[in-house]
Amino acid sequence: MKVLIIEDEVLAAGRLQDMVLELFPDTTVLGRLESISSAVAWFTENGMPDLAFFDIQLADGLSFEIFEKVVVSCPVIFTTAYDEYALRAFKVNSIDYLLKPIDREELRAAIEKYRSLHAAKPLPDRTQNIDQVLRLLTRQYKSRFIVKVGEHLRSIPAEEIICFYSMAKGTYLQTADDRHYVTDHSLEQVEELVDPGRFFRVSRKFIIAIDAITDIISHSNSRLKVKLTKPAEDDIIVAREKVKDFKAWLEG
Repeated sequence: MKVLIIEDEVLAAGRLQDMVLELFPDTTVLGRLESISSAVAWFTENGMPDLAFFDIQLADGLSFEIFEKVVVSCPVIFTTAYDEYALRAFKVNSIDYLLKPIDREELRAAIEKYRSLHAAKPLPDRTQNIDQVLRLLTRQYKSRFIVKVGEHLRSIPAEEIICFYSMAKGTYLQTADDRHYVTDHSLEQVEELVDPGRFFRVSRKFIIAIDAITDIISHSNSRLKVKLTKPAEDDIIVAREKVKDFKAWLEG
């Protein structure tokens, strides 16, 4: 098995290489790269490894940018200290997503998963089996959000949130007891952090919880108007281009 490691922390790269070689002695490490630019150059000048490890946050940006600059057709295992990029990772060639510090047995399981897929059939197209992948990632969805209340911090469970919305350049969450709190995340970040089975982004302004919906009404220009258990700051309108996906989401 020929692998490539893309990791900008020298100690982390060395530890990962040592663990891989210890667990799978037949492995050849083709190289250890530290940046997007060096990775792009490597993939441009060399053939594909059997497997690559991508640290998500590199010194010169997010490693997702590598996929935008060069073709990467080999399977990828992402490594990161944060769980907020899980969904984005599985939109590319990823077969697993390991949180740092990397656990030895989780690493073994990830590589064995690669070997099983490789032995059974070629790596699936990046858009195939996405529902299965999302189910595997359920445990990594954000289960609570920290908000500031005066000088205090409060933890809000995701199941108590009926919607997220943007207003006056800020992002807010609204709870079932009709309290509104500022959150540090943008709606784009929230969309990647929450369980897509529970939350759906209906427009540029709103992400809503399925359990909070009390009524859905036909609206102008083929749009839909949604009512929640507690009134939102503004009308919640499902954008016309999202209506089809919204209906599919409701059906589960």
